[in-house]
Amino acid sequence: MTNGLRVSALATLLLSACATVPPPAPAAPAPGVEAPAAAPLPVGTAERQATLAAERIRRIDPQLGSVIALDPTYLDQARRVDASASKGPLTGQPILIKDNIEVAGPLPTTAGSLALAGNVTNRDAPLVARLRAAGAVIVGKTNLSEWANIRSSNSISGWSAVGGQTRNPYALDRNPCGSSSGSGAAVAAGLTRMAVGTETDGSITCPAAVNGIVGFKPTVGLVSRTHIIPISESQDTAGPMTATVREAALLLTAMAGSDPADAATREADARKQDYAASLDPQALRGKRLGVMRFASGFGTDPAFEAALGVLKAQGAELVEIKEFKNNDKIGEPEFQVLLTEFKAGLNAYLRSSPAALPVRSLADVIAFNKANAAKEMPLFGQDIFEQAEATKGLDDPSYRKARETSRRYAGAEGIDLLLKRHKLDALVGPTMPPSWKIDAVNGDQISGGGAGSLAAVAGYPHLTVPMGQIKGLPVGLSFMGPKWSDALILSLGYAYEQARGPLPEPRFLRSIEESPELAPALQPQR
Repeated sequence: MTNGLRVSALATLLLSACATVPPPAPAAPAPGVEAPAAAPLPVGTAERQATLAAERIRRIDPQLGSVIALDPTYLDQARRVDASASKGPLTGQPILIKDNIEVAGPLPTTAGSLALAGNVTNRDAPLVARLRAAGAVIVGKTNLSEWANIRSSNSISGWSAVGGQTRNPYALDRNPCGSSSGSGAAVAAGLTRMAVGTETDGSITCPAAVNGIVGFKPTVGLVSRTHIIPISESQDTAGPMTATVREAALLLTAMAGSDPADAATREADARKQDYAASLDPQALRGKRLGVMRFASGFGTDPAFEAALGVLKAQGAELVEIKEFKNNDKIGEPEFQVLLTEFKAGLNAYLRSSPAALPVRSLADVIAFNKANAAKEMPLFGQDIFEQAEATKGLDDPSYRKARETSRRYAGAEGIDLLLKRHKLDALVGPTMPPSWKIDAVNGDQISGGGAGSLAAVAGYPHLTVPMGQIKGLPVGLSFMGPKWSDALILSLGYAYEQARGPLPEPRFLRSIEESPELAPALQPQR
């Protein structure tokens, strides 16, 4: 998560988790390593596709650390799909799942924490069950910023005690962002074309942007959160992280739907649709798009201006929005909401797990971390956990006021107000700065905020699509709209993607500074 509109402790809170693993030895990509984010998977049976995905993971992922574990049942799953007479829209597609989402079988759901190393629940989250019903094969679980990055204010994105440090496939010393770090890096590296992430504030869209893939945070309530380790009942959602917008639409269509156990999804069945079928390459024509200048800059200007040119060429009318006065009124109340809801939600989740866990509350997790500090807290503590533990519950008047305030300034007096005032269909802006270096001493060094905090706090849809590179590092273009405008936002992003054209693939460089383009510039210029 990040407060994408400003740089603060909150901006690094859920975007990051601490790193303790030293950089790996490999330099440039090994011979034969492919990173075909834009190339289709081989045509064949589910068994063949799953086998190829597992081979790519075994060969490529050791230098990335994006996959916590292969699912040992992946071949059995694939064979069942091949034997079934029923074929769904995702038949045979290998998919990776972020490791805070429960998947039936022998793998634990850890959120990256050693405290949950034995959290084998033998149950599918409803969204996973929907993916299986659509014919998908779950090939493994992805690494993440531990606890979806709500443990410490001094952390490094992409690190967990269970999975170690995830790395950006464009440059291995660069950060993959978080908390859905592994899902973003894995898709960028071509391990699978589809993965599932989760977001509270920025945890899908930031790793998608800095790894050069598509990420979609749907309207909160479109996808069930049951059996997902929670942070915030107000803002949490799962969403697709994919190679293309069409694949994001396919994945969302399968994932979306009402769940009696999640009251937020009561409208989902009535609201969901076939998102892939509604994609339109001409969707930008005649649309009024608000350019969020108040949430832009931080080194993305060349790519952003080029993206705006593409939008305009496709028939969109661009409306400049230079300031948003409510922008600085969101962060503090949002943080109070997250602290309070995290304690309540995590306590409920831990009490409900059927696994034999050593922890059943946030207080237990804090104590576990202290007792296992050498492995869980080698470089930083758990100050955010401790602040959350001190909160007074969901009936606390200050929490209720903070929730109302943050949602109002992000929603009714935020996105809704901007759309109405400027007569807009959607908002656009750069998603995040380019990736920063992994820094185990200083933590995340983020050079700017991003576009997505308004949509995250309001619970509205937010899509990021690759828009180019800055000195070899990917950056993304964000599209945001009102509640339940998921189909429109996906279609706008699809139209942009089709017009934009192909972009460079990952090169697995040890560092961008060693690239042929930049290395000479770092030498004396005589």
